[in-house]
Amino acid sequence: MAEQKQTRREEGGKGKGESSASSIIRLAGRDVNGSLSIERALFHVRGIGVNMAHALSHAVEFKLGVQHSTSIGSLDEQKIAAIEAIIKDPVANGIPSYMVDHRKNFENGNDVHYVGNDLLLAMRQDISRDVTLRTWRGYRHQYGQRVRGQRTRSTGRTGATVGVMKKAAKEMAQAAEKAEKAEKAPKGAKPAAAAPAAAPAPAAK
Repeated sequence: MAEQKQTRREEGGKGKGESSASSIIRLAGRDVNGSLSIERALFHVRGIGVNMAHALSHAVEFKLGVQHSTSIGSLDEQKIAAIEAIIKDPVANGIPSYMVDHRKNFENGNDVHYVGNDLLLAMRQDISRDVTLRTWRGYRHQYGQRVRGQRTRSTGRTGATVGVMKKAAKEMAQAAEKAEKAEKAPKGAKPAAAAPAAAPAPAAK
């Protein structure tokens, strides 16, 4: 009995391991686990957030007839290519323009959504353009400061941090200054006498 239970556990463990093992799918320049659903797989692509992944998964379901809960690894190459085409042009596939990351693009004026390495390249070009045009945002980028109006009094410090001097430290600094003045004063010189206090004015009658 003990041997039979052990063999059953081993068989069950092997079956479970085999079912959990899945292939890696290349999606929009990113290696994605094939066991993930379409919506979760889209979320793993750089430049696609939670809301965008949800909208794209429903666009895929409407265009290709594949449910958004389907695992990405069960799809063939043609459907993967169709999903990548939807990712590259989401506005043409029913995604509203306010969800894309580059509305009214600087080059052609279209609503474009960049993902993967294209997103990194577009960000670098935008920053370099702002720096070249000497805009306020470019100035802040150039000097490594906060760009979107955040406070910089207590956060985002880039220079040497100046701490708050305590009372004892101030007293030590004052004593050091007095000692330096005493050393610089000529020997035998008497300290200047204090000026006599002015006589009080007579009271008006």
